[in-house]
Amino acid sequence: MDSRDEKLWKIARRRAHFQRDLVSYLFTNAILIVIWYLTSGSHSYFWPIWVLAFWGIGILTQYYWAYIKPSDLNLAEREYQKLVNQQTRERNGQ
Repeated sequence: MDSRDEKLWKIARRRAHFQRDLVSYLFTNAILIVIWYLTSGSHSYFWPIWVLAFWGIGILTQYYWAYIKPSDLNLAEREYQKLVNQQTRERNGQ
């Protein structure tokens, strides 16, 4: 029998997912920077900035939802609960 709290489990999964993605981000971008440096030199256009910036926005967003605002787990879950409450009120009112 599973006794874990589902909301805490979702937060834990979100944080674990963020941590895996952060490692991928750091490793991949380190490789790209090494490739840039070895092929172009330090005085050339730093093209890895585009990957760092746009992927970084995604990583920051994941961090926000995993650590800063983890209680807003799922919009669909909240909307479902609203519908259940609405249906309950309608049944009780009729």
